[in-house]
Amino acid sequence: MARTILILGGTSDAHALAGRLAARVGVRVVSSLAGRTGNPRLPSGEVRIGGFGGPESLARYLEETGVDAVVDATHPFAARMGWNAAEACALAGVRLLRLERPAWQPGPGDWWRMVADWPQAVAALGDSRRVLLALGRQELAPFAALTRVWFLIRSVEAPDPMPPFAQAQILLARGPFAEADEIELLRQNGIDTIVCKNSGGPTDGKLAAARALGLRVVMRARPARPDLPTVADPAAAEEWSLRPAD
Repeated sequence: MARTILILGGTSDAHALAGRLAARVGVRVVSSLAGRTGNPRLPSGEVRIGGFGGPESLARYLEETGVDAVVDATHPFAARMGWNAAEACALAGVRLLRLERPAWQPGPGDWWRMVADWPQAVAALGDSRRVLLALGRQELAPFAALTRVWFLIRSVEAPDPMPPFAQAQILLARGPFAEADEIELLRQNGIDTIVCKNSGGPTDGKLAAARALGLRVVMRARPARPDLPTVADPAAAEEWSLRPAD
């Protein structure tokens, strides 16, 4: 009988894990995407799109689908899904692993201000006048109150609805972005501050560019998530997924 692995999330690591597991004989891999983007990049294997309706509904899905193990590979800021997955797996008696890249840490030459939420990020902008918002389309509204600031808003999809910014330009683009390209973008637009989330992972182009240009970075810290067994790369998650249950 095939082993069924449920992968939560559409991150690049989730895609990599799905590809590795889909190539295995005797493994059924199902990826669950939130459905927040209109044209998501689909991973290998089976795909379901949309929420589960809470931990109880997810637990029923795990039992009815015969899921053997779950890998939570959602974005570090998808904390609610993380808590729901932990509760659901406990209810259904299914193993759960967190696949998450290590958080970014400031290094020599970095000028970072860490904040816990978006109101703190707004307050931290201080005398900033030209700001790159690199945080997705759903967290923009608090920044619209800063009428003296010009914003370059980078997003995969256009905000809908668009908050009432006094001065803003939308840049639709999907990363990753190379450091050299980021330096050119920041210079062309006269950016003095970057606002982003601590998504983590390999060296990030915009952060390397900010260091090279001496720009400020206002970065939101990751929210709390359940205390789970955690690995940092898809290969380790694959090995765990194929391990027999205790």
